[in-house]
Amino acid sequence: MTETTTPITQDGSVSPFTTPAGIQSTSILKKRRLIMAALNIGTFLLLTVLMARLLGQGGWTVLDGLMMLSFLVAAPWSVLGFWNAVVGLWLLHGVKDGLDRVAPFVAAGEDEAPITSRTAILMTLRNEDPARAFARLRAVEASLARTGQSAHFAFFVLSDTQNDQVARLEEQHVAQWRASSAHPDRIHYRRRAENIGYKAGNVRDFCARWGGDYEFMLPLDADSLMDGPTILKLVRIMQTYPKLGLLQSLVVGAPSQAAFARLFQFGMRHGMRSYTMGSAFWAGDCGPFWGHNALVRIKPFYEQCHLPLIPGGKPFGGHVLSHDQVEAVLMRRAGYEVRVLPIETGSWEDNPPTVLEFTGRDLRWCQGNLQYLKLFPLLPKLLPMNLFQLVWAVLMFIGIPGWTVMLACAALKPFDSDMGAGFNAPLAIALYAVFLLMYLAPKLAGFCDILLTRGEVQRYGGAVRFAVGCVAELAFSFLLGAIATFRVCLFMIGLIFGKSVVWNGQSRDAHRLPWAVAWQGLWPQTLFGLIITLIMAWGAPSLILWSLPLIAGFWLAIPFAVITSDPALGRAFARIGLCALPEELAEPQELRDIRAPAADEARAAA
Repeated sequence: MTETTTPITQDGSVSPFTTPAGIQSTSILKKRRLIMAALNIGTFLLLTVLMARLLGQGGWTVLDGLMMLSFLVAAPWSVLGFWNAVVGLWLLHGVKDGLDRVAPFVAAGEDEAPITSRTAILMTLRNEDPARAFARLRAVEASLARTGQSAHFAFFVLSDTQNDQVARLEEQHVAQWRASSAHPDRIHYRRRAENIGYKAGNVRDFCARWGGDYEFMLPLDADSLMDGPTILKLVRIMQTYPKLGLLQSLVVGAPSQAAFARLFQFGMRHGMRSYTMGSAFWAGDCGPFWGHNALVRIKPFYEQCHLPLIPGGKPFGGHVLSHDQVEAVLMRRAGYEVRVLPIETGSWEDNPPTVLEFTGRDLRWCQGNLQYLKLFPLLPKLLPMNLFQLVWAVLMFIGIPGWTVMLACAALKPFDSDMGAGFNAPLAIALYAVFLLMYLAPKLAGFCDILLTRGEVQRYGGAVRFAVGCVAELAFSFLLGAIATFRVCLFMIGLIFGKSVVWNGQSRDAHRLPWAVAWQGLWPQTLFGLIITLIMAWGAPSLILWSLPLIAGFWLAIPFAVITSDPALGRAFARIGLCALPEELAEPQELRDIRAPAADEARAAA
């Protein structure tokens, strides 16, 4: 089916039948959303009917009801992930104009139109390693200088650091940067006395003080990196479309020497390729904001995206923790489009180096997303699409306990009164296979994308290395999934009793977890896995083999955490090219620039 649209009228104005920036036809987007809704609802209802038939044979028991309820809250996220991946892969390889259908604005970033706007590049810090953070900012500055367009950019380090020693190091790095920079007047540093509003409050303080001097801002995290050409592409697109309020780049993991990060980002990168394309196909002008590596139009952001203070105390009251998606929906409510650039460009981030750092990040997101339950009454007049996005962000975490409860119930099912000779084993196996396929669909679609793109496998080190990396990452994802979901489940129970996350600096460099630390953080997973396995061994030993992909991560949680954190294993992976990324085999200058300070420090220490 060929899609056509005339977003701009003959007199150059935006058509009333398009999105606010004139990028796409609203009727086409409506059709896409209806099609995606039909696919997702139809698939979910079919799976629900089949699950009900499986559980209800011989009559319903309390255990059957609990399993059915768990399925109803857990399955929707997997269904949407499956269809996003399928549609994304179709757009990438099933049609010739897939990118034009999803992101027709991309062409505006390809020309050499002059940069006429001023952009502030922000990095927000809170007790982070200053050397790592400033190395990235200086690499961005050097990359922009190579484009010849750096005069249109300034740099702001926005510190919320409460550790005085770390703050002094920040000040030293600022002084060194200014001393070596050709344009020290473009480098600014500000440290707040109080961390009001967390990162969102930090950025809002910048907008209040300096926002009037710039049209755009580019927020970066302490582990973020972008190259000059990508930044210019975003700016040119935003200049072309004055009603485009936020443009999110597709952020990918930077090459890592940590084994855990290498395995995780290998699968995450491929999972995002098709998933992001598929989701952008129907989300359109109501795109995502991930809080960093995105270009934001300052004036509407400051005037329209102020976050309300949620009434009540912790864990759900106070300042909004997961602020980025809320800011995105407020930007769209204000009449500005929010878009994602669904292609890989020079936009990177570091991924957590250990399973404890990774799951700790999940807990912060969990609490922040669940805050939305109290936030909805404070956000009137949201577009239906934006309301769906916030509800979906809540369901993402509410659904996590569902899979854990289903696994526990499956272990108990052989003892249930309705289990007998009439149990439909073929249907149970088929549903199990379907759920595994849906869980893996984004990764599998990403792997297929690499295989179908000419020359792409070679960028990953060749067919053998790529295949071995895929197998290793799939096994890794099952082990990690068990650990991460159970930790979120325990945390959600703690939220009921007032437990809250602590926001602080993150450990981003490869380091080995001591066995005692891994035991302290992951013994509940191990205990749960052993109990489930013993129940299965007693009631139906064959279930252990079928459930192995789901329960092995519980048994192996502690050794998995320690082994994947070992820097020696990471270095070995790097030597043989296991889970290597294209940037590792053909390293961009920006990544070489951030490695140089670390190498200098290592030589000085030696």
